[in-house]
Amino acid sequence: MTTLNNLPSIFVPLVGLVFPALAMASLFLHIQKNKIF
Repeated sequence: MTTLNNLPSIFVPLVGLVFPALAMASLFLHIQKNKIF
């Protein structure tokens, strides 16, 4: 039960950091691709 209680405290910062990072990375790659071609 302790792992289930600790899971949200791990996932919330992880999602909060990883999701914006992926969004910024995909946006950056999209811009770079448009500049080159």
